[in-house]
Amino acid sequence: MTQVDVRPGAGDTVGAAPTGGGVRGKGLGGNSVGLLGSAVIGISTVAPVYCLTSTLGSTAGEVGPQMPAVFLAGFLPMLLVAFAYRELNKVMPDCGTSFTWTVKAFGPRVGWMCGWGLVIATIIVLSNLAGVATSYFWLLAGEITGKDSVAALDGNKAVHIVTCLALIAAATAISYRGMTATKGVQYALVGLQLAVLAVFVVMAVQKAGDGGLAGGGLGDGVSAPDFSWSWLNPFAVQSFGAFTAGLSLSIFMFWGWDACLTANEETTGSEKTPGRAALIAMAVLIGSYLATGIAAQMAAGTGSKGLGLANPDTSDNVFAVLAGPVMGPTLGILLFVAVLASAAASLQTTFIPVARTVLAMSAYEALPASYAKVHPRFRTPGRATVTAGVATGVFYTVMSLVSEHVLVDTIYALGLMICFYYALTAFACAWYFRRELFVSVRDFTFKGLFPVLGGTLLTAVFAKTLYDMWDPAYGSGSAVFGVGSVFVIGVGLLLLGVLIMLAMGRRSPAFFRGEVLTKETPALELAD
Repeated sequence: MTQVDVRPGAGDTVGAAPTGGGVRGKGLGGNSVGLLGSAVIGISTVAPVYCLTSTLGSTAGEVGPQMPAVFLAGFLPMLLVAFAYRELNKVMPDCGTSFTWTVKAFGPRVGWMCGWGLVIATIIVLSNLAGVATSYFWLLAGEITGKDSVAALDGNKAVHIVTCLALIAAATAISYRGMTATKGVQYALVGLQLAVLAVFVVMAVQKAGDGGLAGGGLGDGVSAPDFSWSWLNPFAVQSFGAFTAGLSLSIFMFWGWDACLTANEETTGSEKTPGRAALIAMAVLIGSYLATGIAAQMAAGTGSKGLGLANPDTSDNVFAVLAGPVMGPTLGILLFVAVLASAAASLQTTFIPVARTVLAMSAYEALPASYAKVHPRFRTPGRATVTAGVATGVFYTVMSLVSEHVLVDTIYALGLMICFYYALTAFACAWYFRRELFVSVRDFTFKGLFPVLGGTLLTAVFAKTLYDMWDPAYGSGSAVFGVGSVFVIGVGLLLLGVLIMLAMGRRSPAFFRGEVLTKETPALELAD
């Protein structure tokens, strides 16, 4: 079906008339999502159940019983950055979010690289989520059928890749059909995740009250610990190195909440609703993480043997080993279903930020014009959505066939991209509103202080991660000329963005001269 090109002068200009400072509508379907739907999209993109099963054990292994405290520490910079997103969205509810806002604050080149950081991070996450959803699909099939041979199909590379591509295609199709279809699917999947987590928490606390899972084997006769307020004290972590390692894992657990901001042009009350939805999503996430982490710790402890959360043999998938002992063989299957639902739901909603960022970059002439086309019926960035799906499928297939080590190291490099574009956006907020910071205490706090603190914290994590990546022991342990492959991949992907930006500068000089989006548009003029 023919798609609508929303660039000015490209035929159909639905919603394309420039607003203040060159900010343009894209022709997306407005008023498709309300406050609840927007918050659900933010929660879903984070994939809370998947994040918990893959990170609880690793975090416990780094910081021991202070795992809940590290969750709080990772939550803090994300919350501070969320305030920056909220304030910027009030004056510029643009689906390009980080890209558009950093262009307005720092100019086209910094903005382009910020958009690139978001896009490449999302492609990496999409490929990872597709792989996780595939693994849990076959694991769940094996649990339901009671046949190990069915679960073992995930180990067949051809079957795994074909299943993965099928899930990517299904997620792309749902996203292609618009926010209404997306919202309906997400209500069910997110509701299932939160309900199963609530059941797990209640049953884990009950097990703790009965003496924990010692009968299941915590190892060396260790009993599950009683709750202690020291678990919420980050200063009780044994070393700074352990704290920063745990913090990096914790920050990853909150990535994706900004998806509800990238759907701002399709949200009712686009200036205020997405920002409120982001804060609601953050509150639900930290609440579920703390409740689940504390309950799991009370039931299983943080030991490195048996069912202990820090057992290196099970730390990458703690729910797989805790499901039966905590919830029983029947209800335990629900936990497998919840992890699959979490990965599948996030796989689908994660298309939202990448497709809309690419749409915005194209609409502002920072990427080829073909990606500015919006589907005339579904009012979605159809070309950008399909391209993201194809790129995800190709990326995962190639990485799987070339080397599992490369795929693992690419995922480890993800933290670099996340800190990169979140920190830039936070600093963009403070700089963009610099003339308003001393108008009121509120303006100083939410437009300056909180964003700068959040950006500074993420910059520190970025620098520490970059330093750690140089060591070949980081990630899979592979190296390129003595340099850790995670460092090579992470920095290499950012440098690839620089090369593409230079190529686009020759193809679309107007954007890079600042003629499409102007850098110095006063925020007060936009607010009027």
